[in-house]
Amino acid sequence: MERRRLSGLGGELAAEFAGTLILILFGCGVVAQVAAGGALTEPPGGLGNHDSIAWAWGLGVTLGIYVAGRLSGAHLNPAVTLSLAAFKDFPWRKVAPYSLAQLAGSFVAALVVRWNYTEALARADPGHTIKTQGVFSTLPANGNTALPVTEWGALRDQIIGTAILVLLIFAVTDLLNTPPGANLSPFIVGLVVVAIGMAFGTNAGYAINPARDLGPRLASFLTGYGEAWRDQYGNLYFWVPIVGPLVGGPVGAFLYKYLVGRFIPAAEPEPEGSIPVPPER
Repeated sequence: MERRRLSGLGGELAAEFAGTLILILFGCGVVAQVAAGGALTEPPGGLGNHDSIAWAWGLGVTLGIYVAGRLSGAHLNPAVTLSLAAFKDFPWRKVAPYSLAQLAGSFVAALVVRWNYTEALARADPGHTIKTQGVFSTLPANGNTALPVTEWGALRDQIIGTAILVLLIFAVTDLLNTPPGANLSPFIVGLVVVAIGMAFGTNAGYAINPARDLGPRLASFLTGYGEAWRDQYGNLYFWVPIVGPLVGGPVGAFLYKYLVGRFIPAAEPEPEGSIPVPPER
């Protein structure tokens, strides 16, 4: 049977939706599993079983890219989409549709996780409070760390983390640099997310993706988490993982372009005295 493919922007948006859905199913799913297993018994803002969470988020990114890569390029992140429009040739007219598709995918995936773990979350946190809000959206660190982190400290953290993410995505996918071969780029980008989680995960939970945080936050609010928009200190916090990545992404793209990308030659020069090889016909 001949495959049918939705052509043009519609197919790209469907791919972004599906890829982001896979990302969030694994990401929010692993945190829900940690909560169901009782590991999220520490005060709000704690990271629970941090290593398993970091690895599952990284694998979710890898698998989401493999799902969407052929059709849309698998941005899966409005900060990545914005950065590609600002520093690559991605059309500006597609930025809003891509971002909405990513947000929709993350929202639906979070609803699936919320539904699947209904009984476990109700037992772990009958009031659906800040205790298990971290299953769906990020929070700043609390007094268990050296110092509490305010929303402004979390904003700084999100800018830095997303700048690292986008800089490395640009490096890994730059065909003029030394990109991974054999279609390994999705795996490497997943490892980047694991590394960011392990190195920059404490202050604010490394959302580094507005859709990853806003979609599940909205899903949790609509399903019983009445304080989803605030942090454990009572401050409005939802804007931090939106604004921070949207600032940090272009910063990382700028750094790659002007520190590395502009110095890479467009093509390797022929060694002196070599005989040019005619192109294959």
